[in-house]
Parts: sequence; C-alpha cells; structure tokens
Amino acid sequence: MLVVLVILLVAQQLGVFWQFADPAGVKQALVELGPWGYVAYVGAYAALQPFGFPATVFTLSAPLIWPWPVAFAVSITGAMTASLVGFVFARFVARDWVAARIPERFRRHDEALGRDAFVTVFLLRSLFWMSSPLHAFFGVSKVRSSTHFWGSLAAYVLPLLLISRFGESIFDGLKAAPRAVWIGLGVAVAAVGVGVWMIRRRASAERPAQR
Repeated sequence: MLVVLVILLVAQQLGVFWQFADPAGVKQALVELGPWGYVAYVGAYAALQPFGFPATVFTLSAPLIWPWPVAFAVSITGAMTASLVGFVFARFVARDWVAARIPERFRRHDEALGRDAFVTVFLLRSLFWMSSPLHAFFGVSKVRSSTHFWGSLAAYVLPLLLISRFGESIFDGLKAAPRAVWIGLGVAVAAVGVGVWMIRRRASAERPAQR
C-alpha cells in the first residue's frame, strides 16, 4: 500500500491527473515526462479508475503512446494497482458505506467465493473486467487479498497482452472502417444486449415457480 501511495503522490506532483480529462493531450504529456511518464500513467490509473473513470481510456491509450512491450508492462501494472486501491478502499477505509452500495449481481456470488475463491475471482474479472463496483465487492467479501490479487492478475494478462500487441492496428482499422461496419457492430451489440435481457427476465420469472 505504501508503494501505491508514493506512486499517487508523484503523479499528483507531476500534475498528470488533469491531463487524462483531455485524451488528445495524454500522449504528448506522458512522452514529455520521459520515464516519469510510466509512473504518471500508473498513478493516474490507480487514482481515477477505482472511483468510476473508465479503464478503457487507460487500456487503449497505452499502445498508442508506447511500444507494445512497454504498453503491456504499464497496463498490467496500472490495472493491478487500481484493483488494489479499490479493494483496500472497500475493505479498510469505507467498508460499511461501500457494502450498502454493492449491486445485487455481485452479491449473489458471495457463496461461490467461499467455495472456490480463485476461480470465482477469475471468472468475475473475465466477465466484468475492471468494474469499480467489482473492486468494492471483493473488498467487502471474505476473499483473501492474495487470492484476489492472483485471480485478478490471471484474468488481466491475456486481454491486456492482446490489446497492447494489436491495439494500435485495431484502432487504425476502426478509424478506416466504413459506416456499414459501425452499423453492423451497433446492431450486433444491441442484439446481444436484448438477448441477455431476455434470458435474465426468463430466469427471474422461473425462480418463483421453482419455489
């Protein structure tokens, strides 16, 4: 935790937090900082993401700023640090306040954490990624901090590696994609969303009947 606090302090002193509100200026600001740019990136990630700032901003920006091995290193460090900050905040700083605000979709996995904690952490991280409420849920749950750490790391490694390695190419491809591709993606996302909603509605309707 001391390391996290030091990183946050350095990033604040470098004045980098406000830079992430301006995506166009992020690359220039971090490159100009040189090696301190890595610390600033991780510090901003850890300070902003656990409290609602989108993780995708950090995840997608890293391969656009640095070569992919560096992008992967800072991305995985930032993701784990942010997860630790959210976990520690919920467990030791504001446990009661956070516990009252955990979404029901996470609460129902509490028993699974008791039976098979590592697999549950891994699966929830794989499904919900770096959701701020998920950080909080793990913090107020009975899961051990070491299990949370390793389960989260296992879920983050492959996606971050792929994004770091191919993120810039994907980004360039999306910029050049015709409107029809975007329309198709929108329709596909909407269809998946409707499908998930229908499945959940059906499951909710079946539960009273089973009782």
